[in-house]
Amino acid sequence: MKTIIVATDFSPVAHNAALYAADMAKEINASLLLFHAYQIPVALAEVPVASISVEEMHQASLEQLQNLRASLQHVYGESLQISIEAVLGDTVEELKTKTEELKPFAVIMGSKDNLGLEKIFLGSTTLHAIKHLSYPVIAIPRGVSYKHISKMGLACDFRDVVNVTPVNVIKEMVGTFNAELHVLNIRDEEQDFDEAALESAYLETILESVKPKYHFLPESGFAEGIDQFAIKNQLDLVIVLPKKHPFWESLFHKSRSAALVKESHIPIMSIHES
Repeated sequence: MKTIIVATDFSPVAHNAALYAADMAKEINASLLLFHAYQIPVALAEVPVASISVEEMHQASLEQLQNLRASLQHVYGESLQISIEAVLGDTVEELKTKTEELKPFAVIMGSKDNLGLEKIFLGSTTLHAIKHLSYPVIAIPRGVSYKHISKMGLACDFRDVVNVTPVNVIKEMVGTFNAELHVLNIRDEEQDFDEAALESAYLETILESVKPKYHFLPESGFAEGIDQFAIKNQLDLVIVLPKKHPFWESLFHKSRSAALVKESHIPIMSIHES
């Protein structure tokens, strides 16, 4: 059985991500692990604060996880297998350990604060997870509800595609949801046209079995072009390769069509290259 890890801080956006994950788990017959990492608070002032033991923090975290599990099972029934785990430590570091142990189908997290892609990528914990976890991470914007993933986008710059494209993971995702795959490319002005053509041919070969559709988007900017295409073509999810694009975070700087980015409500799945 597949496992989906839901990393939660018990905020409203995290609760929404848990609902999204539960709907996905029901559809693909996966189990859920509700996961919370807590840290010992550091006093930043000289004013005395009430002390709380690690055991008390652990119990408080477990109680919140139990409440979340109960609320989900009230909606989805006992047929949805849900486990919980609270650990002391840094969220991403603990997630790295847990994902290596469980080898999950995906880790699902809520975007931090506000709307849209900009806040997903600027939310520190989610961004850190996207950059550093080896397993797929799906970031869910505020207010987005799960619906069957029938169309996926794959952002690709046609550079060294044979070595860096996580083909097996992409094929698993497409096959699990029986989805259409749309490869989205915005031409890099610094890339030679013949090189781009050759790389696109390589990609077409290694992804042949999932029959992707290719789209060469106008040079209006990488983030803006993909965002516009996703909205116009009703994509349900966009796949990005974060290690391959160290500049990805900068694409969502507030100066780059901020109004358009804030209007977008598209889950982003990060997959690291094989």
